[in-house]
Amino acid sequence: MNFHTNHRLLLAFAGIGYLVLTVLIAVGPAISVQGLSPLPGARERTALEERGRQLYLAEGCGFCHTQFVRDLPMDKPYGRQSVAEDYAAEDPPLLGTQRTGPDLANVGTRQPSETWHLIHLYNPRAVVPQSVMPGYPWYFAVRERVEPGETEVPLPESFRPSPGAVVVPTEDARALVAYLLSLRQVPVGL
Repeated sequence: MNFHTNHRLLLAFAGIGYLVLTVLIAVGPAISVQGLSPLPGARERTALEERGRQLYLAEGCGFCHTQFVRDLPMDKPYGRQSVAEDYAAEDPPLLGTQRTGPDLANVGTRQPSETWHLIHLYNPRAVVPQSVMPGYPWYFAVRERVEPGETEVPLPESFRPSPGAVVVPTEDARALVAYLLSLRQVPVGL
């Protein structure tokens, strides 16, 4: 019996090989991470941060930003290497698809300024001149003056929509920034 001419044997071998590889490569690792607990010291998101996460998803931020630090020298500025427990409470985990912009897994530690994030959200080139990220001005209101209870985004004069205009963040802008500031890696004892 020749293996190459026996179609049933060839099909059986391919099918069994497919099943074995599926279990080894996909099913086994998926089962091994079921029931993981978040890292000690990880905190739950507030309602505002959760709203910001929903906006992050809706805007498609994960298409340009990852939230997964690899164990590579080029990833050292972003924080420690990501571990499975970082995503234990995430549904869905926001790993990202590519890194057009910087990794955001630890951005709350690297860039802890709410003001910086608000300026960056309004017009990224106001703080990072070489940025290719689009601005999100619809998350802001343009006024002639700051109303009671509002705070002005301190934009450089050249980035204001008009001379003397005041830009104030909406609740959605504050929520998105709160989510970004919540992205902090919990230290692990590796």
